[in-house]
Amino acid sequence: MASVPTFLVTGAGGHLGRRIVELLLEAKARRVIAASRDPAKVVDLAAKGAETRRADFDDPASLDAAFKGVDRLLIVSTDDVVTPGKRLRQHTAAVEAAARARIGHVVYTSMPNPEPGSLIPFAPDHYGTEQALAKSALDHTILRVSWYAENYARALPSVLATGKWYSAAGEGRVANVARDDVARVAAATLMKAPGGKLDITGPDLLTIRQIAAIVAAVFARAIEVVPVSDDQLLAGMIAAGVPEPFARLGVAFDANTRAGRMDVVSDAVERLTGRPPTKLRQVIEALKSTLAA
Repeated sequence: MASVPTFLVTGAGGHLGRRIVELLLEAKARRVIAASRDPAKVVDLAAKGAETRRADFDDPASLDAAFKGVDRLLIVSTDDVVTPGKRLRQHTAAVEAAARARIGHVVYTSMPNPEPGSLIPFAPDHYGTEQALAKSALDHTILRVSWYAENYARALPSVLATGKWYSAAGEGRVANVARDDVARVAAATLMKAPGGKLDITGPDLLTIRQIAAIVAAVFARAIEVVPVSDDQLLAGMIAAGVPEPFARLGVAFDANTRAGRMDVVSDAVERLTGRPPTKLRQVIEALKSTLAA
């Protein structure tokens, strides 16, 4: 009789990791470990039936202890998106610890097209992690996750207040994916261990004008997309109070989209979960309630 696999999810104190743990528990997975660098953030998951462990990507000894006895591991990419190389060091430490623990299958959350040539400053961290997994003896699945649709919540207050959406994305397209769809895919991938690289996207490739039209329809507001250069967008974001490192990141997102490096759409969400991916309009409608509150 096959043994019951033990699943471990890193970053379980964050939005994505927490939801993945909840989905595994809902699927009646019998041994689920919610790992966080601060176990106090996951005590509620223990009440739901998860075991909790400390896993600090800057402390390899904690990773060795956390990964002991684990069969399948999800490495949720860490949250420092502005310090070059830090995430790669952290992720590599996790991959090395997984190899020492002889984990049967590793799932990693990457990004679309992280290969050299990407205009996203943290793309090398993701690509380097993918390479570390490829060089290891670990069976693994890489989830190349498109940008979350929920991220538009950051831009919408200003857009709705002014009626203008300043963009350097040109006619580039992106298939934004709902965070809950990513969580469902990740949970399914842990259970099925398909292997390989999977693009995880929403159902529709949309330009910024098409996205703005959806927002305008949901909020019943007129929204004008104003094309600007990268330099103009950077100056405008900084003038609006966005810290420069994050402003430069925002410009990079638009430039990368304009260059066609986000022009990726797949059926992986429905294929792995049995449910069609969430439309962008559904996410925007949910954001309307959140922003109103």
